[in-house]
Amino acid sequence: MDSPLLEVYQYKDRELSSHLLVQLNALRQEGIFTDVLLCSDDMEIPCHRNVLVSSSPYFRAMFCSNFKERHQDRIDLKAIASSVLSGIVDYVYTGAITITMELVLPLMQAASMLQYNRLFEACSTFLQEQLSPDNCLSMIRLSEILHCASLREKAKEMAVRSFSDVAASEEFHELSLPELLCYLEDDRLCAEEEQVFETLLAWIHHDPFSRRGAIHDLFKRVRLRYIHPTYLFQFIANDPLIQSSTLCTEIIESVRRLMFSVSTKCSEDLGPLWVTPRRYTCHETLVVVGGRKNSEQTSREALLFDERTQRWQWLAKLPVRLYKASYVCIHSILYVLGGLAMTSGDGVVSTTVYTLSLKTNQWRTAEPMLHPRYAHQSVSYLHFIFVLGGIGPDKQISNTVERYNSMFNLWEPMTTMPTPVLHPAVAANDQRIYVFGGEDAMQNPVRSIQVYHIARNLWCRMETRTVKNVCAPAAVIDDKIYIVGGYTRRVIAYDTKANKFVKCENMKERRMHHAATVINNKLYITGGRYINSHDVIEDSDCFDCYDPKTDVWTSKGTLPYKLFDHGSLPLVCVSNNPNPP
Repeated sequence: MDSPLLEVYQYKDRELSSHLLVQLNALRQEGIFTDVLLCSDDMEIPCHRNVLVSSSPYFRAMFCSNFKERHQDRIDLKAIASSVLSGIVDYVYTGAITITMELVLPLMQAASMLQYNRLFEACSTFLQEQLSPDNCLSMIRLSEILHCASLREKAKEMAVRSFSDVAASEEFHELSLPELLCYLEDDRLCAEEEQVFETLLAWIHHDPFSRRGAIHDLFKRVRLRYIHPTYLFQFIANDPLIQSSTLCTEIIESVRRLMFSVSTKCSEDLGPLWVTPRRYTCHETLVVVGGRKNSEQTSREALLFDERTQRWQWLAKLPVRLYKASYVCIHSILYVLGGLAMTSGDGVVSTTVYTLSLKTNQWRTAEPMLHPRYAHQSVSYLHFIFVLGGIGPDKQISNTVERYNSMFNLWEPMTTMPTPVLHPAVAANDQRIYVFGGEDAMQNPVRSIQVYHIARNLWCRMETRTVKNVCAPAAVIDDKIYIVGGYTRRVIAYDTKANKFVKCENMKERRMHHAATVINNKLYITGGRYINSHDVIEDSDCFDCYDPKTDVWTSKGTLPYKLFDHGSLPLVCVSNNPNPP
């Protein structure tokens, strides 16, 4: 059969536009049909009006409106160097131009004047490629002179990302007060708040006579909630500049009253400063530390998981192997408290406290606890760490409670628990510590909630049939305490405001000896042990996430190894990524 006739054929010559440019440029070079001269210095460049009009709104207005140039054969462009003008004409006729450091600034100015916007942005892109911490402040000033928003944004991004290097430069010390305030208010600033404070001090000391009056305005930009209390009350509060400002000392006293009252509610004047969120570059990462690894010996490993990169990173190893230590994070420092130190024989019940900062990635020892203990629980609240129960050297379950005050680096005994329990679920919220369930000395489950009022140093006990958890972690999200598993798949949330339990979606397996922590209002569960379909207990490398908004569990993959009786904590990491998660 004959093939059907093609009635319509749409043809598009993709090379026509470039071919026309080549031919137009050849006509220009041969002086054919050129009807205007662009003049600069002693150079005259023949051009076609219609080409100039088509390429630029500037020339369109010049030649198509009632300007005198419409009837002139010579156009003087004295503000543009002849070499720059020649390059722009070549660009108009060929679409190509070579940009160099010597040429870029006069080229940008000419492109701006003649309204060649794509050429202007090409010059901006070239300058963005030259950005470094050493020149980004100069580039910002240049971008403001040139009215180049794209260059300014990239240079500002470089400045906040490399804040440590930039803040040490002479140019930084020459910033005006509004410019410095702009940096300190930027959520993308890659710096801890202690460094922010030290930077504003250095800026003032560069010209103390004229700048010391700005201390209050600058100090309000420091996010005090995220500064270690020791640094705040021993270093910042005693700084002569701070002491010279009544308004600054009032802010510090408001913070002091807030912390001593053990309350999360702040005064009206402190409120806006206290509730300011962390900067985007300070984001929570998940740290997994210690525990029993691959059913073998107690692990010294410490791992960091970054939700942004979805990768695990190995941190410095614990100095010793610790069986059933407790783990807590406060002021961006990881604490490992007590445990059975596996150094010789059966091990020694320890009072030692080890700390790890991501800044140094080195383990150090802190002030030891008052009582040696293992299989205990630790929880942080404001600037306190509370350690509860556990087993002492006498192998008995302890009811003792002690508190570490990070403001004064001091441990102190607190009121003992009403009922000593082992392996309860523990969480702190709204000036209270909640101890759910656990088991007694006879390994019987304890069906009660023991509540400790932090400010009053007082315990009370509530009996409830709902609580029956052993070896289950607890974590707080929006005034709800989630108790996850414990020889069961069950997940329940205790609403501390309504004083009632809410059932949540179950886990896939019955789990115990696992760990739980909260990052970005989601619950992350790591490792543990589970009971398989044959009722056999196995170790787990599971890494799961629960979203309370959707009541849905999702898998995050697996841990690098099987692990139980470990710590899982949120630790703030300062990243040079300026973008929010």
